[in-house]
Amino acid sequence: MNEKFDRAPGAEKSRTHPAGPGFMGSWDGDTSPTFFNQREPLRQPRTSPPLAENNIGLDLDSSVGDFKRQSKTQQSANGNNSSASKWCSDDVDSLVRSSKLSANAAEFVPSGVTEYEVPTFSDDSDIYYSELTLADMVTDFLSHLSSSPGSFESDVEYMIETLNSWVTTEDLLQELVELIFTQSTAIPNFSYMGARLCNYLSHHLSINPPSGNFRQLLLKRCRTEYEQRDVAVRGNPETQKRFHSFVLFLGELYLHLEVKSGKGHPNRAQILLTGLRDLLDCLFSNPEDANLICAVKLMKLTGSVLDDAWKESRKPHMEELIRKIEIILLDATCSRDVRQMLLKLVELRSSDWGRVSAAAASNATPENDPNYFMNEPTFYTEDGTPFTAADPEYAEKYQEMLDKQEYFHDVNVESTDDICDFEDEMEPEMEEAYESFCLESESKRQQ
Repeated sequence: MNEKFDRAPGAEKSRTHPAGPGFMGSWDGDTSPTFFNQREPLRQPRTSPPLAENNIGLDLDSSVGDFKRQSKTQQSANGNNSSASKWCSDDVDSLVRSSKLSANAAEFVPSGVTEYEVPTFSDDSDIYYSELTLADMVTDFLSHLSSSPGSFESDVEYMIETLNSWVTTEDLLQELVELIFTQSTAIPNFSYMGARLCNYLSHHLSINPPSGNFRQLLLKRCRTEYEQRDVAVRGNPETQKRFHSFVLFLGELYLHLEVKSGKGHPNRAQILLTGLRDLLDCLFSNPEDANLICAVKLMKLTGSVLDDAWKESRKPHMEELIRKIEIILLDATCSRDVRQMLLKLVELRSSDWGRVSAAAASNATPENDPNYFMNEPTFYTEDGTPFTAADPEYAEKYQEMLDKQEYFHDVNVESTDDICDFEDEMEPEMEEAYESFCLESESKRQQ
């Protein structure tokens, strides 16, 4: 007992520690654990090894068994993989053989979707100008004149040069006449510019085929439309509108188209004078509002010239037209506005179409000429009341307006420099701020 108690606790006893996974050996004084395998412990074999074999033999047998099992497992996996690969390849081959798809098939486009075509652009100027037609060029030029009528004088010479190089055959000349006639009667308010252009072309277009020059072909085209007047004046509104445009264009053409005579002084086309008289008779013979409005416009446009021409030839055509207007005012069932227009037209003709002779203008006074103050400006008072030079209190009102608006200053012409000096003076604060600004700017420049 004493001997046992004399021993140090735990002396001559061997302690065994549970070996962790992968560790073999004992935990004695100078010994240390050995690490040889980091895998998990192998399961026990189905048959136990003989007890007579030592530890080395046991380790060798277990390693060999482990290697064999791994080989079998790997062979089994390889076999499975090869069989799976073989099955997949067979499946793919069968799908390819049974498929109806083709690499050469057309592109699928869903219904309702339009294919986009990439536009092609070309910078070749020769191709561009070869595609330009006479109709395109004339239409563009007429549209330009319609939007910018003030450019007629500056642009018409260039157009004549271009047309002389283009229009070289009788067919092209006929096409040019048709284009200008159509545009002049189709574009609103273009009849005046179209008539001016026709007059310029009749004198400067160089082509002169046996069938007729530009003016002759234009008059033939107008005659074709003129011969349809009895049908057009009773047609539908669209036909009447086209016919009225032609009537106004013919009036402008009579005013602007000049025909050279042997004496050197240009004259108007007499055939147009006869045509306008027939057109006015046709319009007044069918007293609808649209026809009457067109007739009033034509007489306001050409009435003074027609009246002078008929008086010179001693033909009472204007008196006959005025009598027709008076009959329409008494009997026709036209609208109130059209009736008022006809009354104003008769009044205009009675005043010689608003013309005033030079002798009468020199002797005109506010008492004997109602139009004496026609060109005088109109002013307005503070309350909006208009007044002109015809107002008896014009001088007083005008002076009062000038005084209130301070149009006159109580300064002499000699004190003009003082006014400039007064306007150029600055207040002390402004002058000081300006000087500091100049100094700051100078210092920045020196830096």
